[in-house]
Amino acid sequence: MYKINWDESVELDKLAELSIKTGVALQPGQDLLITAPIEAAPLVRRLSHHAYKAGAGIVTPFYTDPEVVLARYKYAPKASFEKATEWLFDGMAAAFDANTARLAVVGDDPMLLTEQDPENVGRANKAVSKASSPLRERITRFDINWNIIAWPGTRWAKRMFPDLSDDEAQKALAEAIFAASRVDTPDPIAAWADHNTQLRERTDWLNSKNFAALRFVGEGTDLTVGLADGHEWMGGASRARNGVTCNPNIPSEEVFTTPHALKVNGYVKSTKPLSHQGTLIENISVTFKDGVITDANAS
Repeated sequence: MYKINWDESVELDKLAELSIKTGVALQPGQDLLITAPIEAAPLVRRLSHHAYKAGAGIVTPFYTDPEVVLARYKYAPKASFEKATEWLFDGMAAAFDANTARLAVVGDDPMLLTEQDPENVGRANKAVSKASSPLRERITRFDINWNIIAWPGTRWAKRMFPDLSDDEAQKALAEAIFAASRVDTPDPIAAWADHNTQLRERTDWLNSKNFAALRFVGEGTDLTVGLADGHEWMGGASRARNGVTCNPNIPSEEVFTTPHALKVNGYVKSTKPLSHQGTLIENISVTFKDGVITDANAS
């Protein structure tokens, strides 16, 4: 039976180094806040090694545990789902105000809460959304340099490769993450520098065209999205308000811009499922009229 030895994984170390140097672009003396699934501890340790080598002030990890999350849904009273850790979110927001960099490791089971009471899930999500608003505002404003990378969680891996054993599924997902993140190359940092150059060439071309609208046509989709006046295409490395240029998402092939709020018309249907707050949503279809949703369905 194959089992990954994370302590000897060259690719995992490359991913950690890439995240620190190119992803979050940690600055000498800057503190770093890391959030991650508890299973991703081997990656978090590598991240801390490279962060301190880069001159980090303090590296602080916060772990989430799916078993603790499920215990709440199994045993907690109803009132529990009206609460959120405001003190934690306020503390993180204060850290960002002090120029702490943000690094998020994702890799949870995308269907963790599928079998839980949807009312409790909704209450908990609403409470978290409200409590974490100050935190999200700072990320949305791009106040500080931040980065998101992926860890091949075993439950996520089994969702992706259900016919493989746990270890083989995790290996397959790890290989996919490493390839998409370009850490299977001899020099991932150089590979990302080249990738950022290519993304910049594409955004420059799109900006030169000043398109009025985009039309998306496919199976179940015919959607025209008007673009905002003075819109700008962006992608890849971007400069945060604290002056640090970072790559928020690794991997990423994305270029993006701003739609006009009143100029979206037509219908769109998803071709892939959406993992949203522990629930997998499939067959999403939405109809728009002048930017307003007039019909929406999903399963």
